[in-house]
Amino acid sequence: MVVVIPCFDEPQLLRTLNSLEACEKPSKGVEIVIVVNSGENTLIEKRQNNEKTIQEFEVWKSHKTRQFHYYLLHFPDLPPKHAGVGLARKIGMDEAVDRLDQAENPEGVIICLDADSMVEKNHLVEIENLFRMNLNVEACSIFFEHPVSGEEFSPEVYQGIIRYELFLRYYIEGLRFAGYPHAFHCVGSSMAVRSIAYQKRGGMNRRKAGEDFYFLQKFIAEGTLAELSTTKVIPSPRASEKVPFGTGRAIKNWLENGEEEYMAYHPQIFKDLKELIDQVELLYDPEYQAVFPPSVKGFFEQEPFLEKLVEIRANVTSEKAFVKRFYGWFDGLKVLKFVHFARDEFWGELEVEAGAGILADWLGLGGNEKGHLGLLGLYRELET
Repeated sequence: MVVVIPCFDEPQLLRTLNSLEACEKPSKGVEIVIVVNSGENTLIEKRQNNEKTIQEFEVWKSHKTRQFHYYLLHFPDLPPKHAGVGLARKIGMDEAVDRLDQAENPEGVIICLDADSMVEKNHLVEIENLFRMNLNVEACSIFFEHPVSGEEFSPEVYQGIIRYELFLRYYIEGLRFAGYPHAFHCVGSSMAVRSIAYQKRGGMNRRKAGEDFYFLQKFIAEGTLAELSTTKVIPSPRASEKVPFGTGRAIKNWLENGEEEYMAYHPQIFKDLKELIDQVELLYDPEYQAVFPPSVKGFFEQEPFLEKLVEIRANVTSEKAFVKRFYGWFDGLKVLKFVHFARDEFWGELEVEAGAGILADWLGLGGNEKGHLGLLGLYRELET
């Protein structure tokens, strides 16, 4: 088992490592690979912060006996075109593959974490148990919860992270309400994969953001991704500009804009999506006349939908195979494109509390007058 931690200008690395050290020890050995990285054009201040992190790590590592083995890799001059979290994660995960191969353990698990996240004490053993007891599982998405109160950050940061996490959960539960079978959280600090499956699926990409989403889609499409909710990752809510989107950027924008509203997709979009998904099996029949809501019809006018249906039917011999192939085409990225199209052309947005409240009522959760934090609690319970 190897834990991979990309690290760029991270003042909280030692807290993350202390969190890992407090974990219950799994049955097999654990190695921690830290990838301190920066691009050729990175500002001197951030380079100096990385150097400070390395010095602090070396002191921390030598201070006392550690239960796990730690390795720090330093890449200070990555090419600007690719320098970012995707490349750093790839470097660490490729290193993990080499270490597991040397240990003759190709089925060993690679765990992804971020250098500003913490974990529960049962984190490692629960991941080990999942992969040991489910041999068909190649990767997993791990439950996460951002801190929503405390003294470490300003009240504005906590207000922002409550809304952002509610937005993430609202979107996934909206897809599940619609019946979409591939609705999973894709969070880089909350995922794990078998080494042999990582290699088989082509490894990690080098995207500067969204690398986790594109990586996990490979396993989602094959039905080999599981969800682990018996432990949790605690990501930091701190603002950051190291990626163009994601948690850090969302909180940074929230603080800079000084807004009280956090906008989200209109829930009617998920009802429109449901009307499509309810007809997917019927589309296998060439004689079936589908009736789609205007937003779906408008979206498919931009896509080679009819041509794609003909192609899919021509390459399958059963309804079950048709459905699988259809969702191979109508994947998470295309669904997101539809949601954006329906938002921009038909339904617009609502404040996330309003949208999540309506969906909660549809789901029978009683979302009225719960507030942002109350709704977040409802959605968290729904996913554990």
